[in-house]
Amino acid sequence: MSRRRAAEIKNITPDANYKSIVIAKFINYLMQNGKKAKAEKIVYESIDNLSGKIKKEPVEAFEEIVDNLRPLIEVKSRRVGGATYQVPMEVRSSRALALALKWLVNAARSRKSEKTMVDRLSNELIDAYNKKGMAYKKKEDIHKMAEANKAFSHYRW
Repeated sequence: MSRRRAAEIKNITPDANYKSIVIAKFINYLMQNGKKAKAEKIVYESIDNLSGKIKKEPVEAFEEIVDNLRPLIEVKSRRVGGATYQVPMEVRSSRALALALKWLVNAARSRKSEKTMVDRLSNELIDAYNKKGMAYKKKEDIHKMAEANKAFSHYRW
C-alpha cells in the first residue's frame, strides 16, 4: 500500500465478442508474454464449449461462475504484541473478482489430464459452474481458514 497517493484505477475496455468487462479482465489474466490474440482465442472457444454443455447464455454463465468463485472473507496476518494472528477480514469486491479470476486461471493451468488449454479451461469452467473443481476448492479452503480463526476477529482494524 502506497503512502503517497492512491493507485490509479485503469479503465478496461470490454471484450470484442461479448462486450463484457469481466471477460476482458479474464483474458488479461490468461494472457502470457503479451499474446492477447492467443488468450482471446482460448477464452472464446472455452466459453463456446461451456455454453454448448450447460444450455445458457455465455456471458450469463460466465458471470455465475465468477460469482461462485468470489470469496466473501479471507485471512490477513496481523502482528499484535510479538505474536502473529490470522485475522478474518471481508474482501473488497474488486479484490474478490481478481482472486476469483486468478484462481480460475491457475486451476485450469494446473490440470494435466486434458491436452489443450481450451479443454482444460472449459472443463474447469464447467466444474466451477457445478461448484466443484480446484478453483472452487480454493475458495472453500479460504472460507474454512477464516471460520477457524474467527476467535481473532477482534484484532481487525
